[in-house]
Amino acid sequence: MVVSAAAELPLLTAGVLIKQIRDTFDGLRDVRKGGNNQRYAVADAALSAFPVFFTQSPSFLDYQVRMQKERGRNNATSLFGVHQIPCDQQTRNLLDPVPPQELAPLLMDIVDGLVRLGALETHRTLAGGFAVALDGTESFSSTAISCANCSTRTLANGQTRHVHSAVTPALVAPGQATVFPLPPAFVTPQDGHIKQDCELDASARWLPQWAPRLAAWGPLTLLGDDLYCHQPFCEQVLAQRCHFLFVCLPQSHPTLYEWLADFERRGPLPSVVTTRWTGTQRLTDTDRYFHHLPLRDSADALYVDWCELTTTDAAGRVLYRNSWATSHQVTAETVVAIAAVGRNRWKIENENNNTLKTKGYHFEHNYGHGKQHLSAVLATLIILAYLVHTVLDCLDQRYRAVRALLPSRQTFFEHLRALSQYLPFDSWDDLFDFMLEGLRPAPRKPRSRPNTG
Repeated sequence: MVVSAAAELPLLTAGVLIKQIRDTFDGLRDVRKGGNNQRYAVADAALSAFPVFFTQSPSFLDYQVRMQKERGRNNATSLFGVHQIPCDQQTRNLLDPVPPQELAPLLMDIVDGLVRLGALETHRTLAGGFAVALDGTESFSSTAISCANCSTRTLANGQTRHVHSAVTPALVAPGQATVFPLPPAFVTPQDGHIKQDCELDASARWLPQWAPRLAAWGPLTLLGDDLYCHQPFCEQVLAQRCHFLFVCLPQSHPTLYEWLADFERRGPLPSVVTTRWTGTQRLTDTDRYFHHLPLRDSADALYVDWCELTTTDAAGRVLYRNSWATSHQVTAETVVAIAAVGRNRWKIENENNNTLKTKGYHFEHNYGHGKQHLSAVLATLIILAYLVHTVLDCLDQRYRAVRALLPSRQTFFEHLRALSQYLPFDSWDDLFDFMLEGLRPAPRKPRSRPNTG
C-alpha cells in the first residue's frame, strides 16, 4: 500500500513489532516437566521458526549458526531476540505441544494497535465500522502423513487424504488494496462430535472469541460466500451484535428468490444506476435491492435485505453480477456502498489466501506436521509474518523506503535473505540503513568547466 507523506500516519518500526512478538513468545506454555537437560526455551523455538517465514528463507537458521561460529554473533539474536538457536527437529518438538490459540491473540493485538494509532481510518466503511471477510483454505494435504487434528477425505481411488485447513479472516475495504489478516480458526476434529469439523463450524467458534473485540472498533460487517448465507450462522452473527453481508445465490435460497420473482411480476424492483469511467472504458453499474425477504422456507425464517450488482460495458455485455443478503438496511442511499463492500469479499482470496500460497510464504508447504499442533502453529506463524510485512509496508519509514527502491516483492526478499545470511547487523534500523545506502544512487559530481582563458 502506498501512503503519501500527507497522510501523516504514525510510525511503527520493525524493532517495536519484533519486541512485541518476542514478549508474547516468552509466555508460551512449556509442557516439559523440568530437568537439567532443557537447553532451549519454547520461546527460542518460536523465535527461531518465525524468521524462516519473515525472511522467506528456509535456510535462515543454518546461516545464523554458521555466522555465530565464524563471527561470534548472528542475526537471529540481534534482529529476532533468539537466545540459543535450536536445530530444526528441536524446534518442531518444542512447538508441537503449543496450541495455536496461544499465538492468535498476538495478531489481534497488532491490528488493535493499528486501530488505536488511527492507522486504519482508510479501511472504515459501512456505518463507520470495518468489514472482515471469512474464507477457508487448506494449509496441508497428504495421503501418507497424519495426526489427530487432521480432517480426512476419501479419494476416488479409495485412498484417504489427510488435510489441515483454516478459516483465515482478513480486514478488507473498498478502494484499499491492503488487507490485514486476523487470527485464524482451524478446522479440526472436536471432542464429542461424530461428524467432521467444517469451515462453517470453525467460523462459528471464531465469532464469539473475536467478534466482540472487532466490534469495539466500530460497527462490524462480516463478509462471506454463499456457504455463510445460512440462517443459523447469520443468527450467530446477529447474536454478537454484528452485521452480515453474505453472497446469496438463487440455487441455495429458492424461497427468497421466489418472493423476489413475485414482487417483480408487479413491477421493476427498486434500483440505482450509475456510470463510471475506468480510464479505458465506460461501465454501468445497476444496483437492485429489496427489503424484508425470508432467508428460508420456515415459520421462524430470518428476514433480510437483498441487493444485486450488475456491471455492463458500453455494448451491454455483463462483466459482473452478484447478489447478497444482509442485515444492513438497504436503501437508494446505501445500496451502492453496501454492494461495493460485498464485492470486496474476493480480496480474502486474491490478496490474502493467494498471497500466502504464492508470494513466498508457501502456506501449503509442509514445514513440519508433528503429532499435536505443529502444523497449525507454523501456519499461524506464516500468517503472522504476512501481517508484520503488511504493517511495516504501511508504517515503518525505513522499510517503506527500501520497498520503494525495490518495489518487486521477490527482489526485496532476495536482498533481505542475502544480507541477513552473510552480514551481522545490530538492529533492524542498521539493516535498513545499510540497504538504503547501497540502493540510493551516489550524488553526481558537478562537471568542471573547461578553462577557456
